[in-house]
Amino acid sequence: MTELTGMTCEELTAWVKEQGYPAFRGKQIFRWIHQGADFDGMTNLSKNLREELAQRAVAQPVSIRTQRRSELDGTVKFLYELKDGNCVEGVLMRYKYGVSLCISTQVGCRMGCRFCASTLEGRVRDLTAGEMLGEILCANRFMAPEGEKVSHVVLMGSGEPLDNYDNVIRFLHLLREEEGIRLSLRNVSLSTCGIVPKMYALAEENLPVTLCVSLHAPNDEIRRMTMPVANTWSIDEILKACRYYIRKTGRRVIFEYALSGGINAGEEQARELAGRLRGMQCHVNLIPLNVVEERGMKGVTEENVRRFLKVLQEENISATRRREMGDDIEGACGQLRRKTINAARGELADAEV
Repeated sequence: MTELTGMTCEELTAWVKEQGYPAFRGKQIFRWIHQGADFDGMTNLSKNLREELAQRAVAQPVSIRTQRRSELDGTVKFLYELKDGNCVEGVLMRYKYGVSLCISTQVGCRMGCRFCASTLEGRVRDLTAGEMLGEILCANRFMAPEGEKVSHVVLMGSGEPLDNYDNVIRFLHLLREEEGIRLSLRNVSLSTCGIVPKMYALAEENLPVTLCVSLHAPNDEIRRMTMPVANTWSIDEILKACRYYIRKTGRRVIFEYALSGGINAGEEQARELAGRLRGMQCHVNLIPLNVVEERGMKGVTEENVRRFLKVLQEENISATRRREMGDDIEGACGQLRRKTINAARGELADAEV
């Protein structure tokens, strides 16, 4: 089955002509798809045509399997289901400036970061560009009764975006399609754990996305304790790639820093981090660790966060504490998917007894 969400309008029009239909149908179908419609909702197409298309192609490759809405702040956690039965997560967050959706780029992840639940099952497969777009289309359908749409996208859910480079780049181009959802790439943030060659490649794409780097340590020794990728690329190499990205795009880099008690959250580490980043066009986003039971890592107190933040600010490093959203619905990436997988295994075990 052909996945239509991953096509540009021009590609979809060519595909429609190959199927023996008039070219103008391509633009019609493209518009419907980006409005979140499945074939049965494309009302200006004949019933016979819709039925024929449904036998040859997939209009919407992603559906919402379950959803949880936070009673604290209205954040919504989606468990998306893909056509092959795999699941990924997304988080819908409302801010004063608009509606932000955190999307996944892979089913699982192979990066092995100790503080992350997404990587516990390893990487199952990459998401296609159409599936990534499908996560946004699902969210837009969900919000349609409220008259809202996704205005900002964060590639920070399950998976390492730069480990799925080609599909992610195609997805970014799809966001700008004239007849599509037309989302500004200046409203897109892409998070990486630091795959240096792909960081340089992304800079050469000349796409104005915000690069977010999961740094989580002020030196290589600490970073290697929690992030296997640190055995391949050093912090110096990562920061060199960041400076190149800043020069090429003119956009500042965001450093994500998850504070873990007894590992990277002391005032000494804060000063070392400030020394590394001084003079760079960047911002540090401090994140109190979301404790993953299987990992055995410790969280931090609010006082600990305040002290770390104070040191950075005294050293003239732009930094904030990330606003926590969706705490009551397990908003951190990978948690809901993992709970669903474990529940399914439990049901299977019960059935085999």
